[in-house]
Amino acid sequence: MSVPPTILVFDSGLGGLTVLREIVGTRPDAHYVYVADDAFFPYGHHSEEQIIARVVPLIGELIAAHAPDLVVIACNTASTLVMSHLRERYQVPFVGTVPAIKPACASSQTKRVSVLGTKGTVKREYTRALIRDFAQGCEVTLVGSAELASLAEAALSGGDVSDRQVSAELAPCFVGDGADGLSRTDTVVLACTHYPLLMDRLVRLAPWPVDWIDPAPAIARRVADLLGRPGGEADHAGAEMIFTSGRPHTLNRALMPFFGGRVPA
Repeated sequence: MSVPPTILVFDSGLGGLTVLREIVGTRPDAHYVYVADDAFFPYGHHSEEQIIARVVPLIGELIAAHAPDLVVIACNTASTLVMSHLRERYQVPFVGTVPAIKPACASSQTKRVSVLGTKGTVKREYTRALIRDFAQGCEVTLVGSAELASLAEAALSGGDVSDRQVSAELAPCFVGDGADGLSRTDTVVLACTHYPLLMDRLVRLAPWPVDWIDPAPAIARRVADLLGRPGGEADHAGAEMIFTSGRPHTLNRALMPFFGGRVPA
């Protein structure tokens, strides 16, 4: 009987929980270690060089401590910068998170797509290269949000986040005449894993309906492809939540749905 794998999911904060939730659905047998680098959050406040210098050795320390069978970098900002460094330095398989521009442009009917991400992600050359390679004739609007990731964290933690705050970050994504369904934005790429934490609000506050492209299901499929089918032995209690600041987590009830109903240690 196969031993359940250990999957380490890493993000700058709580956004990667949206990715974790999808992965748990494909591998409910696995032991999960979720690491939130809250001591360095938000990554958008740091330079590319600082993020690389921070994340690459930190992942090495986590690999040594937890011996994961696979590591998921559930953060667009980190993935666009560190994946090549991680794969060069460490032997563990890695799965990254990048803006889902290719599927968004392939599915758009109006050929108007917006990419909603952090300011760092949307200005990065990696993102612009994805547009050059995969826009497929679409007009792609890059929207860099300064606050939406922090608003998502606050909302998950029970903080007071107003509709006005969310709408202000969302508004630039909607391009064209709202009354003309043939020429307005019809697809929005969520290029930060924090944003699906606010999905109900994003849908409700959108000035017109759009397709929201969340990369989490594709990431979960990639993890399943690399690890194979679940074995017969489940590790239902296997869940850990780690903050790099060392603070204890106090979100058990809010976190349980992301861990498949398990209470993370």
